[in-house]
Amino acid sequence: MDTLLQPVKDFLHDPSVIYPFVGRLFGALILFWVGRRIIKVLTTLTARALRKLDADETLVTFISNALYYLLLVALVIAALGFLGFETSSLITILGAAGLSVGLALKDSLSNVASGVMIILFRPFRVGDTVEIAGHTGVVEEIGVFSTQIKTFDNRQTLIPNGQIVADSIVNYTAKPIRRADILIGVSYEDDLKKARQVMQDTIAAHPKVLSEPAPSIYLMELADSSINFSVRPWCQTSDVLEVKSDLMEQLKTNLEAAGCSIPYPQRDVHLYQKKGQEILKS
Repeated sequence: MDTLLQPVKDFLHDPSVIYPFVGRLFGALILFWVGRRIIKVLTTLTARALRKLDADETLVTFISNALYYLLLVALVIAALGFLGFETSSLITILGAAGLSVGLALKDSLSNVASGVMIILFRPFRVGDTVEIAGHTGVVEEIGVFSTQIKTFDNRQTLIPNGQIVADSIVNYTAKPIRRADILIGVSYEDDLKKARQVMQDTIAAHPKVLSEPAPSIYLMELADSSINFSVRPWCQTSDVLEVKSDLMEQLKTNLEAAGCSIPYPQRDVHLYQKKGQEILKS
């Protein structure tokens, strides 16, 4: 600190040193004025280059601001050095202060680093329906520190970016088409070929089911109460919920109309008489 304030001490000891100091001050002001404009040009060119690379606007703003303030600090140090201040002490102080701030804000800096990764690699975009960090909803905003989503019951949720990067990310709208899987069971007494044909006809009749990729039907399980089929039609991602809801209703209606039954878990109870005693079996 003493070396940093040496010019001030010299002036108090000998006021005549003010004359060369004024010259250095004028030069330092010119250096700062010119340097600041150069910094603005550099940050503008950087932002323009990032936009040409189709970078996210949030990332463009963050990098531009970070570059501007970093170069501005370097310019201030250079101007102080031109004035005759001992800048090595100032750099040491700034370095220690930066280390202290970094340790104190390590969680926030982790969120910033995670936010930059999200913006760079784009696992999701604004408007996508996602499941992240245990929350499901539509992405409204991707920030440097956190991501904002709106849940389906209209709650606004802010999720720190560090949690998002550390967890799995499910993007339901990343692909233009999706498969609407439906599990449906029929009775053991039903004609399986007939049931399969009803399912195929029901899928084919739906206007929003795609012909390519072709829908498929698989017998998946001989369960306790039913024989379960997996019905797998494809549709546009935006139509998944509608197609799934329609087909579940139509499959039940059409299967029952064709004489098939939709079973549910149940227990049969039988009563037997043995030597005058009633025995209950289930």
